[in-house]
Formats: sequence, C-alpha cells, structure tokens
Amino acid sequence: MQEALEGPLLALENDSLRRALRAPLLRAYSAAEGDPEALINFGSNDYLGLAEEPFIAQAAIEAVGRYGTGAGASRLICGNHAPHAALEEALAAWKGTEAALAFSSGYATALGTIPSLIGPQDVVILDKLCHACIIDGARLSGAVLRIFPHNNLDRLETHLQWARKRHPKARILVATESIFSMDGDLAPLAAIVALKERYGAWLMVDEAHAAGVLGATGGGLAQALGLGGRIEIQMGTLSKALGCSGGYIVGSRTLVDWLINKARSLIFSTAPAPASAATATASVRWMSTEAAHERRALLWTNVALFQKTWPELAAAQSPIAPVLVGGNEETLRLSKRLLAAGFFVPAIRYPTVPRGRERLRVTISARHSADSIQRLTVALRAGLGTLDGPQ
Repeated sequence: MQEALEGPLLALENDSLRRALRAPLLRAYSAAEGDPEALINFGSNDYLGLAEEPFIAQAAIEAVGRYGTGAGASRLICGNHAPHAALEEALAAWKGTEAALAFSSGYATALGTIPSLIGPQDVVILDKLCHACIIDGARLSGAVLRIFPHNNLDRLETHLQWARKRHPKARILVATESIFSMDGDLAPLAAIVALKERYGAWLMVDEAHAAGVLGATGGGLAQALGLGGRIEIQMGTLSKALGCSGGYIVGSRTLVDWLINKARSLIFSTAPAPASAATATASVRWMSTEAAHERRALLWTNVALFQKTWPELAAAQSPIAPVLVGGNEETLRLSKRLLAAGFFVPAIRYPTVPRGRERLRVTISARHSADSIQRLTVALRAGLGTLDGPQ
C-alpha cells in the first residue's frame, strides 16, 4: 500500500495540491484577544461568533451531567433522547415547518436524504457549484444527473424541459445552495422556485451558509424571501453560524417520517451525543432573540466595512469574500505571507474550486474588530502586490 500511495502523494506535492491537517488555531478575532501571538482568524464559518458562547457551553455541560457523553445507539434503537426531540421541535419552529429531522453532520444529511427520495428511474438537476455532499448524494441515488452552469436559469429550464419530456413519470429533484460556500453569492431562489413549480419538480435548498445570517430570525434565504412554504426540502447545518455541530432537514411531517424510515445515514448511525443536540437547541432558540438580531446587525456592519476597504468585490451578499489569485503556488504563497503578518486566511484550490479560480476565502465574523478587518486589507494588498500572477 505504501508504494502505491507515495507516488500519487508526491504528484499532489508537486502540483501544490497536497493537504495536511493544520496545527490547532486559537479562535482569535482581534489582536487583543487571548494570546497576543494568536493568529486573527479569517477562515472560520462561525459567522456570529457563537462557538465559544458561555450559554451554549453551559447547555452542553448540563446535558453531559444528565445524559452522559454518548447516545448509546442509533435513534431507532434506543439512542433517541429528549435533547434530540427538543432540537427538532426548535428547528421546525424556527424555520416555520411542520417537522424537522437532525443528523450527525451536514454531509450525512445529504447522503441520507437524496437517495431516500430519488432512485435510478428519476432525475436530479444540480447547480454546478453545489457542495460535494449534494453531488455525492445525487450520485449515490443512481438517478440521471444533469448539471446547470452556476445560477443559469435558462439552462436549468432546458434541463427541466428535457427531464419532463424524456422521463415523464420520473421524480425530478432540483438542488441548490442558498449562499454558495466558495463565492459567497446567492441563488436566484424565487426564480428557481417558480421554475420547479412550472415543471412539477421538487426543490432541495441547502441553507448551510445562510442559516443564522439571513432572514428576520436568521432562518436563511428562504425565510428572507418568504419562500419557505414553497420549498419541499430545506437542508442545513448546525456547524456554521449556529456554532455547534450536526445537520438537519426541515419540511413536511410526511417528508420527515419517510426519512426516518429510509435515510440510511440516520438509520445505521449512532445518534449524535445528547450534549451536541442540547447545544444546538440553545443556539437555535437564541436565533429569534433581540440579542441575535443585534449580533446579525454587527456581522453585516463588519461585512460592509470589508466591502468598503476592498471595493474590488461585488456588492457583498454574505460574510464570504473570495479574493481570486489564480495558481496553486501563488495562492499558497499569499496565504503564508498573511500567516507571517498574523492573519489566518485559507488557500482554496482544486478540487474545491475549478482550476484557474484558486483564491483566498475571507470569512467575516460578528466578533472581528474594525481594526482587524482594516489591517487585513492592508496585508492583503501588500501580499498581492508581490505576486506575479493575476489577482
């Protein structure tokens, strides 16, 4: 095995594509926090800065004291504890749906949900920039797979017309993200909803990067646009703006009951630890509070500040700001220069993004200070000025 793998690893190294686990980072958002030697983190998806909130940590402590450290079994055996039910009740109330179902991760959510609803006789139509978990779930289903260029409504409609004509009895599932994880732009969700309704398709929207960020109570883009009742399957994760871990589906009671019976990543996995569910419940319930509203406002103030100091970006639609560099080596070099300047900004390369679209992915948090954001832009400009490749 070692001989078979060493060569391909060396090839990755030569192409500046080899990855390694990073040394642990302190979650610092300003130079004044904690260790003065800590890097200021502009790579985390903890958009609201909840991952270290004392009230969420307290929920975990209390749940461990009452339920222990593990669930003990899958949820259909004896691993379904009160915190799991409380989390699903809170999720459904927050998102305004009949029911919710929690999974161990966002990846497990997609891999369990799509194949349970769609089979080889059906069609899945995906935005080209959908997350890997959605692509893998679609492939696992065995359905006919069609990809439309990113946010291209004309091509989406062409695929829908083809699917209805060639597979008149098939289930058709359209899948998209609401905020796209690498570009930070929004799906044209209202138009996608109208198209899927015109052709009798189902729609699955991954709100991973919008949950907690968009909408009156942080319910996501569907909430912000008032479209929740017209989307069959809303997916999300608890590990980004909610500061916890796990994934979920919200929708009709019938949908959730079906997934309980058919989603293999739920049926054949040990349930998430009760403490994990308890922390997520605390975070979800907090989302509708005045404190959460103020935290989101602070986040958008910081996003606007970065936009002002980095006008090369289009109008900011999310806390995700891609700084295109181009070239694996150049992107890695710029990321290392920022590390030396005291900032962690990850280098994003193929296959996460297409070749030639390598970038630094800046993510803004409500906890970043104005000084940190302004100093980052100075360091970015200095670093880009030393590169020979395109910016």
